[in-house]
Amino acid sequence: MANIVLGIGTSHTPLFTLDSADWRYRAQADFENQALNLSDGRFVTYPQLLEEVGPQYANVAQPEELQRVALGCDSALDHLGDALEAVAPDIAVIIGDDQGELFGSDNQPAFAIYYADKLLTSDAYGHDDSPEWVRTMGRGYLMDDNHAIPGDAGFGLRIIEGLIDRDVDVAAVARIGDRPRCGLGHAFGFVVKRLFRNRPIPVVPVLLNTYFPPNVASASRCYDIGVKLREVIEGIDNAARVAIIASGGLSHFVVDEALDRGVLAALTHRDERHLRALPRGALNAGSSEILNWVLAAGTLRPLRVVWQEYLPIYRTPAGTGLGAAFVIWKPEDGGNNVHPHGT
Repeated sequence: MANIVLGIGTSHTPLFTLDSADWRYRAQADFENQALNLSDGRFVTYPQLLEEVGPQYANVAQPEELQRVALGCDSALDHLGDALEAVAPDIAVIIGDDQGELFGSDNQPAFAIYYADKLLTSDAYGHDDSPEWVRTMGRGYLMDDNHAIPGDAGFGLRIIEGLIDRDVDVAAVARIGDRPRCGLGHAFGFVVKRLFRNRPIPVVPVLLNTYFPPNVASASRCYDIGVKLREVIEGIDNAARVAIIASGGLSHFVVDEALDRGVLAALTHRDERHLRALPRGALNAGSSEILNWVLAAGTLRPLRVVWQEYLPIYRTPAGTGLGAAFVIWKPEDGGNNVHPHGT
């Protein structure tokens, strides 16, 4: 039977593809954002946020501090890559969200699996007239061209069939259509580009709609799907060694350390109740990607967190940015000691 041998959780922000000196471009986007999401469900402009909280993060939204955080994130990503390389899984199931790269408002499934032996990425950032920092981000996301990623159509099909048998309604994607710029997005391309280190690990992409109401699943539903995903994988009749990878999050575009640290503590302590009870109001826009981690937590419930790192990135005085998180799960009979507060 297939065996889950590793779990990984990683943020996938554009910041990880850029030098910290270029993070100012994302800060400028925050200043112009008319709907910055707060964890109480409200959306505000940057001037409204600044008036509400004040410039309390001005001292950390500085080039020297951002460079320090960038080095920490880069080190954490290296640690995740080391773990993946050491385990050498046969298949990677990547749980991520789609942000208009593969689906659109004409067809937006709540939950989908792309099953093919050759998976294609979107080339949305491959325009020659884009700014250089956007093109750099595109390369880091494997979205500068329609890159081919190895997949495993048979394994993906078995997952689809097993989930359907367990009353999970899943959209099945066997090929990419003819829509321009269509393909897998940054949630998947970043993981392959940054963590796989050119190793041709076959991927089964699990796509959640976290961003676009009205059919965004609740945290509890995502956890349930994760549990059933594990049952299906462990019931597949082959000897594949499988890595489960959650891509995205944590809080953004307004950093909420309390929300993030609560999620990380729940992962460490297998606090299913906390993860299921995450309110919809806290899971809007970028923060909605926490749902990818919740689904992964259901799948990885028998494994334990052996390492984690958390680095809040404050790129503006009012505290916009990202709660960057990195986690490794391993089976109970292997791994290192838990570091619940990072290193």
